[in-house]
Amino acid sequence: MLENGGKVLKEGLLEKRSDGLLQLWKKKHCVLTEDGVLLHPPKQHDHPHHQNHHGGGDTGKVKELHFANMKTVDCVERKGKYVYFTVVMSEGKEIDFRCPQDEGWNAEITLQMVHYKNRQAILAVKSTRQKQQLLVVQLPGQKMIRSSPNVA
Repeated sequence: MLENGGKVLKEGLLEKRSDGLLQLWKKKHCVLTEDGVLLHPPKQHDHPHHQNHHGGGDTGKVKELHFANMKTVDCVERKGKYVYFTVVMSEGKEIDFRCPQDEGWNAEITLQMVHYKNRQAILAVKSTRQKQQLLVVQLPGQKMIRSSPNVA
């Protein structure tokens, strides 16, 4: 469980390509949740007792890739022992990752993103239906066609 009550679905090391000129691969401790992916510096995970000495750790270095802002996960290629994949964010930013082929991070992230988007779509439909039911009940000057069971 995370501090915010989120459920940890997968946890481990992933390598992220840096945005800099050299585009080096940097290890990140990743936590997959129902809402997204958290990227921590690997040493923050390796030495958790050091966090408490600095008032809770350096949370500025934690990066969250929330599924609400994620567009797609593209599997680029399988080469040697690695699978290379790209997370494309809604604003167009692309973030490159690699991991050993047998770890399946790309598939897990894709699956959880689809689950998240489906949950959001269902909530949107339910919300729209509730609003429509309330409108039908509250139309002034007309007979009540149907009433919502949860309207007082």
